[in-house]
Amino acid sequence: MPKHKTYKTGPFFERAVLVGISLRNKENNWSIDDSLSELSQLAIAAKTNPITRFSQSLNSPSQTYLGKGKLNELKDLIDKKKINVAIFDDELNPNQQRMLEDQLKIKVIDRTALIIDVFAQRANTKEGRLQIELAQTEYLLPRLAGQWSHLERLGGGVGTRGPGETQIETDRRLVRKKISRIKKEIDRIKSQRENQRNNRYNNLTNNVSIVGYTNAGKSALFNNLTSSKVIEKNQLFSTLDTTSRKLFINTDLNCIISDTVGFVNKLPPILVAAFRTTLEESINSQLLLHVSDISSPYLIEQITVVNKQLNELGIGNKPKILVLNKKDLISAKEYDLIDKNIYKKIYETGITYEDIILSSAQENWGITEIKTSIKQFFN
Repeated sequence: MPKHKTYKTGPFFERAVLVGISLRNKENNWSIDDSLSELSQLAIAAKTNPITRFSQSLNSPSQTYLGKGKLNELKDLIDKKKINVAIFDDELNPNQQRMLEDQLKIKVIDRTALIIDVFAQRANTKEGRLQIELAQTEYLLPRLAGQWSHLERLGGGVGTRGPGETQIETDRRLVRKKISRIKKEIDRIKSQRENQRNNRYNNLTNNVSIVGYTNAGKSALFNNLTSSKVIEKNQLFSTLDTTSRKLFINTDLNCIISDTVGFVNKLPPILVAAFRTTLEESINSQLLLHVSDISSPYLIEQITVVNKQLNELGIGNKPKILVLNKKDLISAKEYDLIDKNIYKKIYETGITYEDIILSSAQENWGITEIKTSIKQFFN
């Protein structure tokens, strides 16, 4: 078995370079700068300090991710800036990751590992921790080949946190057995949760789910609609577990409304699969409240990402109300500028909405309009 050098990195605020590529012939709603800006937010959420960025435009994907010349430039940048972790904006295959670590002589993680790391820090319930452990274990499974000693040589820190980090075995059979055990436990908790939910709301048949991009204000809106106190924070993925409450519309109409985990660009498929039991609240709903942050410069891109994820879950055609939240974060002048073309751009996405409502969950603005729109849908 080849020996690997051990890299010393601290558990917090590692110095990171963010690395990305753009493919000239691939249509993408996100520019490389936009994508790396979001990667920077994810890195900060993972208690890592993004010191600098590095990118390359390519005609086609490279087996080494970057071209040879650019890889040498990156090595020089790492030495100059005293970087100890390189975070890549796409998922790397195991060979790419090993090659890059050998070349760069520092820890290398990809976007998938970074998002799993952020999720691991946010998971507060047994179900959430199990789902993270499942995603982390399935991510590491193809990386257990022969010489694999990844966790030992990385030395902790970003990309290695979470419940599964001390339990990953190098034997594939044991890892697959572990995955099977975790799935059974998740199914058991799911069944238990469904029974509790059915007992609590056994006379309600109208179901609404709040979906949207991470940090769009979904939990704040949920709290306003239901007079609840679900934790709301100005951070990525503050909600990982589904919360359901009764939504009172009027004396003739009550609903079950659920707050769900947020989406993000390039959300790893293994995380979608691991959190499928959580996302099934949306699958079983008749109506979706798609919450978007109108103050975000990436509003249309984020709307597009959410709709893409909904399509992949098989619920893209469900009736949706688009809620343009966080109006309180833009001035009247800014809104006038946005208003001139935002609705046109929304319709150009090709998605049909039952209604489009401007709101501010923080200032309790637009809540009545949302309830009225829900009432009109179910009546």
